Amino acid sequence: MNISLTNVEVVRRFTDALNLADLEMMGALISDDTVFENTYPAPDGTRYEGKPAVLGFWREFFQSSAYANIEIVDVFSVDDRCAMQWTYRWRDKQGVEGHIRGVDIYKLRDGLITEKLSYVKG
Repeated sequence: MNISLTNVEVVRRFTDALNLADLEMMGALISDDTVFENTYPAPDGTRYEGKPAVLGFWREFFQSSAYANIEIVDVFSVDDRCAMQWTYRWRDKQGVEGHIRGVDIYKLRDGLITEKLSYVKG
């Protein structure tokens, strides 16, 4: 990964790759020891550790989601942390649309995402 990218740029690229269901690009933006904490099930979500487990989650997510889009509302970075406020919009297999709002807290090292902790409203 190009470590000349800012943390905000890395997070934006990761979100773009997620919206395209581009596992290869997502994998290029996360570290081998990355951690992802999903929002489900409440209250703590499921924790995935290591690149294979994290990409495995996203692979299954893309297979079960006919349409999913993360819209960045705001994103900023301080030191090795980045926070992103988002709206997640989807359309299920019956065509019913929905959305939730949330926040991701990222930790980055050497231009790669090492941690993504996701939180939702409601």
